[in-house]
Formats: sequence, C-alpha cells, structure tokens
Amino acid sequence: MSSRLIVLLSGYGSNLQAILDACAAGELPASVVAVISDKADAYGLVRAHNAGITAIHLPKLESESRRDYDARLAEMILTYVPNYIVLAGWMRILTSVFLDHFPNRVINLHPALPGMFPGTHAIQRAYEAFKKNQIGHTGVTVHLVPDEGVDNGPVLASEIVRIQHHDTLESLETRVHEVEHTLLVKTLKTILTTKVTK
Repeated sequence: MSSRLIVLLSGYGSNLQAILDACAAGELPASVVAVISDKADAYGLVRAHNAGITAIHLPKLESESRRDYDARLAEMILTYVPNYIVLAGWMRILTSVFLDHFPNRVINLHPALPGMFPGTHAIQRAYEAFKKNQIGHTGVTVHLVPDEGVDNGPVLASEIVRIQHHDTLESLETRVHEVEHTLLVKTLKTILTTKVTK
C-alpha cells in the first residue's frame, strides 16, 4: 500500500526532488500528495508544480500568532489524510498545536549530527568550527519531531560527513546535501516498508 506524504519546505527543494525521484522510480512505496511552503518564492513549489503535485503557498499573516498559523496549517494538511509529514528545509519551528495532530508522523532533516548545531546555518557553523580546529566532521540527521524542541527529536538515522582540509563552505554544502538526499530517502523507505509489513 502506498503511503501519502506531505512535504513542507521553505526553499530550494532539492530534498523534495530526491523524494519525488525515489517515488517515481518505485524506490519509495509512497506518493507526495501536496507540497506546502511558507515562502512564495520557494523553488520547491516550482518542483512540485512541474511534477503535477499540488503546490501551496501558505504565508503566516501579520495578525496571526505562531499557534494560530500552525492550527491553520494542520487543518489544511488534515484534508489530505497524510501518513507522514516531511520537513525538508522547513524553516519554522512547529508548535504543539500542529504536532499534536500528527504524533510520531512528522519527520525532519537536519544538516548536522544529533545534538550538534541545532537551528539555522548548521553547515556554515560546522565549517567555522572546523576552521578553528574544534571538529573534524559534521553530518546529517533524520529525526522525529515530537515537540517544540529544535532539531532534537528521536533520531531515526544519522551519517557522518568528514570535512576535508581543502573544503570550501560551498564544497562542504554540496557534500552534505548529497548525503541528505540519500539518507532521507533511505530512512523514509525503512519507515514505510516497516509500517507496511507490520
């Protein structure tokens, strides 16, 4: 049975593309039923549109609190009856108003190892730490989002990315993103096939 995925993103959407490609190739027993972004100019919406998938821009209104926005977002997503919500470059911290609707069903991707560099600009912060001889590697984590903690939910998978002495920030970003694409798809496949066979 094919699982229904909703992808939330705020930017370029390369991880969305990895998911779409894996679904199209039959690697993931799933389909992306909608892509939602809080940013109108997110290229991920173009990717969704090009793939024939519902692409929705849902901005936060100035008059809206975070919790009110999250309630509106949850209400919209519930109409698609998803099995999982994947945060693939979603730059907003979700409140319990949203998360309580989808227990153990919100999956986040973070470009750092568990407990390291939570929040934004994680790759840049890792690169700067490497330049100061504080670390020798960074990584990628896929984890559940049970609460409002930042990038600290139960870990589903993680992978180390070594930082090379000849790396620039751009080359490190490229390698981290490559690992993101493969690790996210691999982790989703494990979750979906495990659930299906139970």
